[in-house]
Amino acid sequence: MANGIENEEVVIVKPQTDKRKYRRIVLGNSLQVLLVSDPDTDKSAACMLVSVGNFSDPDGLEGLAYFLMYVLPYASEKHPSEDSFSKYVSEHGGHRNGSMGCDWTSYYFDINNDSFEEALERFSQFLIKPLMISEATVREIKTIESVYQLGLLSDPRRLKQLQKHFSIESHPYHKFSTGNWYTLEVRPKAKGLDIRHELLKFYDENYSANLMHLVVYTKESLDKIQSSVENKFQDIRNSNQRGFRITGLPFTSEHLMILVKLVPIKEGHKLRIEWPITPSRHHYKEAPCKYLGHVIRHKGEGSVYHILKTLGWAMQLFAHENEITSELSFFTVTVDLTEDGHEHMQDVVGLLFKYIKFLRESGICKRVFEELSAVCEIEFHYQDKIPPFNYVVKIASRMQKYPPKDWLVGSLLPSNFSPELVQMILRELSPKNVRIFWASKKFEGKTDKVEPWYCTAYSVERVTTSMIEKWMSSAPIDNLQLPAANMFIPKNFSLKDAREKVKFPVLLRKSSYSKLWYKPDTMFSIPKAFVKIEFNCPHARISPEAEVLRNIFLRLLRDYLNEHVYYAQVAGLHCYIRHTDRGFEVTLSGYNDKVNILLETVIDKIANFDVKPDRFSIIKEMITKDIHNNKFQEPSELAKVYCSLILKDKLWPWKDRLEVLPPLKVEDLVKFIPMMFSSTFLECFIAGNMKCEEATSIIETIEDIFFKGSNPICQPFFPSLHLTNEVVKLQRGMNYLYSEEDLNPINENSALLHYIQVHRDDFVLNVKLRLFRLIAKEAAYHQLRSVEQLGYINDFYLRNDFGIHGVVFLIQSTVKSPREIDLRVEEFLKKFENKIYEMTSDEFKSNVNALIDTYMEKHKNLWEESSYYWWEIVSGTLKFDRKEAQVEILRQLTQQEFIDFFDEYIKVGSPRKKTLSVRIYGKKHLTEYKSEKNEPLQLQYVRIHDILNFRTSQPHYGSSKGSFIHMKL
Repeated sequence: MANGIENEEVVIVKPQTDKRKYRRIVLGNSLQVLLVSDPDTDKSAACMLVSVGNFSDPDGLEGLAYFLMYVLPYASEKHPSEDSFSKYVSEHGGHRNGSMGCDWTSYYFDINNDSFEEALERFSQFLIKPLMISEATVREIKTIESVYQLGLLSDPRRLKQLQKHFSIESHPYHKFSTGNWYTLEVRPKAKGLDIRHELLKFYDENYSANLMHLVVYTKESLDKIQSSVENKFQDIRNSNQRGFRITGLPFTSEHLMILVKLVPIKEGHKLRIEWPITPSRHHYKEAPCKYLGHVIRHKGEGSVYHILKTLGWAMQLFAHENEITSELSFFTVTVDLTEDGHEHMQDVVGLLFKYIKFLRESGICKRVFEELSAVCEIEFHYQDKIPPFNYVVKIASRMQKYPPKDWLVGSLLPSNFSPELVQMILRELSPKNVRIFWASKKFEGKTDKVEPWYCTAYSVERVTTSMIEKWMSSAPIDNLQLPAANMFIPKNFSLKDAREKVKFPVLLRKSSYSKLWYKPDTMFSIPKAFVKIEFNCPHARISPEAEVLRNIFLRLLRDYLNEHVYYAQVAGLHCYIRHTDRGFEVTLSGYNDKVNILLETVIDKIANFDVKPDRFSIIKEMITKDIHNNKFQEPSELAKVYCSLILKDKLWPWKDRLEVLPPLKVEDLVKFIPMMFSSTFLECFIAGNMKCEEATSIIETIEDIFFKGSNPICQPFFPSLHLTNEVVKLQRGMNYLYSEEDLNPINENSALLHYIQVHRDDFVLNVKLRLFRLIAKEAAYHQLRSVEQLGYINDFYLRNDFGIHGVVFLIQSTVKSPREIDLRVEEFLKKFENKIYEMTSDEFKSNVNALIDTYMEKHKNLWEESSYYWWEIVSGTLKFDRKEAQVEILRQLTQQEFIDFFDEYIKVGSPRKKTLSVRIYGKKHLTEYKSEKNEPLQLQYVRIHDILNFRTSQPHYGSSKGSFIHMKL
């Protein structure tokens, strides 16, 4: 090769079904590269992983590495325009992002194929000669501060920092890795430091080509990709830096054998037990932690979880390795406790240690390992294709950890059974090594310390070996067991030929009870199926009480199926049961060989549903906590909830649901279930590696179970009862305002949701709206987030309510009130008019082509394809050729037609424009909230005081769901 180092041929292990081609090269500057050629791809992507993370932060400059991740892509000497890389990627149908760990930083993007060469050149330049504009650095410190402010109310972030707090102060693990305004602005200035100079210095001292791994994914041949990469990346400087290595563990004896009680933000009780262990990365073929995670978290009879669930002490249990670096790792067990479980914390910990002792003494089971190995091999060789944007990130992370031949597989294929290594980890899971973190609101007012960065209240106690032995002796005595043989592991991977190579779903069968849509796999050639059954039940949501009872029923159903679903999930067959706007749905996705077995189990549990009083009480307790935790949502999420409540019928406020919940009893649910099923219709979709006869047989069997026999469970309903989904029709020329205090009194963040309602589902208007969003997205982000620094959460997206389309600005901020942000959005739209009017014909065509490329993207896997078609089915639009039709409209769209659309529906002051502003005021802006409530409104403004009254008093768009109403039987 011209510029690269000659490499010995590396045979990269890849899945049997993977048709892509791979090549590993090393450039002359020691940059390691994986080239991926995929002629079928619609998007190209690249990821650069640098083996430098937040552990490398200089002392006294916490968050500098994270800060560099934000600033580095902003500009380069060759491309000095501010944020030009992001702008270019966005304008050509792509995305970019960055992420960081303790010893790595990733920069990655995707883009339309035709624009990839230019994007890759721009990408390489900010890694070769970054500019780090002074103005941008100051603004991005504010972004870091916004991230920090979000973390103050994030229980996972608070717990993570508290764990780090209990470590040696001089060790990098102890550091505050995110940074904030104080660490990156106030303190450096007080020390006389120039933060931009420190960024450049950090870059120069740490970023070196020999510490980088690059993945490049595109449709071109490997030779062409290699030539491009060599030309673009050979100039990255190689200063032969040594990769970051920590010396010694971050703990002394005072940081082990501890019980830390902490006060969370949200309701609930969580127990996290962790042990520092030898990282299993060094033994990835033996996979000792994968084995232990599997057996400790399994949900079958004789497991820790099964015993805790039977006692009513736990709702969830997770166990896994949490790798920090190649030298530091934890084995972690997390338990979501019930109220009773909280009172029996010592017994819970004792049972866990008892099970660890059982594993140690009973020996390591070869049958369990071989079964786990078989499942992993199936999953690897039949893995779904994922978007290049995600794929390059995943592979780059493996390049840092594993030899080149295993870059694609990583630790996915355990193959060497090593009882000795498993026993080594088990010995590390000892009382002498344990760290217990116990989170509960019940500790409020009972703690004596505060973590300095996130202000988490906590207290700490010592735990001794004798204490844990006592807990073990008092823990429940039960028949501890390993996972049973898994009946869901597939054996048959043959592909079934569809009689007809249909492009879109077909209506295979309909009756008074159900409709069955069917689409065989003609694209992916993989032994998987997708089964979706929606139970449309008009009585499921007729009142807040009905909605709560429906939710209790679904939680109980999932609870009863937990063991079966877990074993199926381990074997690659997934089951999801969730509520819908019309009732509830069951979704199965995975290997078709055993899909019938799981579906029969699910249907049997529904048909023979029995309300168990003990589980009813626990589920009711959990739902109560979930509803209470609504008030701890981010204001931006709360704004979305209020927007849906204002626009969509048959939604009930959380306060109404909370009010009806306490008096509900077992008898209420027993009465409700037959009432819910008294009027039912099944909407079904089966896709993938299944013949039409199999699909028909499945639905006929389900019909027989639910609708037929001497005492049917379900009754079909009349067309007049068929559910319609109605959406409030905002009036032309009107601006609706809904303002509310944030439910969390300590949250300083406020939020604005600015919604523009545009049209009912219409291909021509759809493409115009989507084109507007594509053109405006990067400009809105740059102005409202980067320049004005309104807030880190700054989104601009399309909204679709049952076929009613609109666009949303969503911004969360501590620096401006919602009212002020609303004005900034309006100002942005006014200024953006010039962008629309002054756009050249070439720019217009470029944006149209970028949108066409997006529409023409092929589905990556069966789940993605089936979910796309299911949306058409469940919404009743049935426009399966939507993408193709909208591409043809785009090809014929003129620039003037687009301008006319903007003037009519989006332009500020347009007589047809319809807006809804949802303003959530946090603690910092309550004064503005009170003054806004008393302000007189202009003529075109309407203040919403009562959501339900407003919703019922307004005209509505009727449902677009004609698949029921117009069905002739």
